[in-house]
Amino acid sequence: MAAGAIRGSRIGAGPMGEAERGEAAPRQSVTYFCSRDHETVLQFSIEAEIPESWDCPRCGMPASIDQENRPTAPKIEPYKTHLAYVKERRTDAEAAEILAEALDLLRSRRKSGEVIF
Repeated sequence: MAAGAIRGSRIGAGPMGEAERGEAAPRQSVTYFCSRDHETVLQFSIEAEIPESWDCPRCGMPASIDQENRPTAPKIEPYKTHLAYVKERRTDAEAAEILAEALDLLRSRRKSGEVIF
């Protein structure tokens, strides 16, 4: 047998039992309910402030402590293009006016001989 071997233990073994680790902190169980009928039970310290909502680990939806009034899914807005944002800020008449000004400027630069790409 090797000189430095410890009998009855494996390499990387942690403390053996509650006595060596100390007493566990007092805890409370809190149940969260999501809109898809999932229940999640979490353990919190007695002194900890309990959050009103928690993300469900199964589906990712928000969950709350109140079983009767479960939170609804957040509304996800579709991706907007740059053109959609521009159309929100400008009317068709304003867009036509801006386009006309840009075309007039471009045509005047071409007549003067500037190289335009």
